[in-house]
Formats: sequence, structure tokens, C-alpha cells
Amino acid sequence: MKVEKLSISMDPRLGDDVRAAAAKADTSLSAWLAEAAEARLRREALAELLADWQAEHGPITAEELVRARTELGYPQREPG
Repeated sequence: MKVEKLSISMDPRLGDDVRAAAAKADTSLSAWLAEAAEARLRREALAELLADWQAEHGPITAEELVRARTELGYPQREPG
């Protein structure tokens, strides 16, 4: 697999926390950061998709959220 080396900078405290999280996950720092970046990109793509959908179809209803959570196997949230 081809990889690209990147140099990044971050606050030292954040760096410590990221290294600790990678160690806790028993993975390399690079793999942990790559997974975090992929998750962020997926969230941003989903947010864009939902915004586009709502612009065309209107806001997502409470019933639609319940159905989506059920179909995805997520527990339902308590009201309020």
C-alpha cells in the first residue's frame, strides 16, 4: 500500500492525548490519526448530504429520525 508522509503540528497537550488514545487502542499513531481523519471526512460528507436533502425536501421529522435510528440499530433517545 502506498502511503504519504505528512508533518503535522498540534498543541503538546493534544499530542499527549492522541498518543495515549493510540496506545489504548493498541494501534500506531499514524493509524489512529488516519482513522480519525477518515471519520471526520465521513461526518462532513453526511452533514452535506443531509443539508442538501433537507434543502430539497424540508426538515427531517421526528418520526423520520426514529425510523432511521431503528433501521440503523441505534437506541432511541429520550425526549427532552
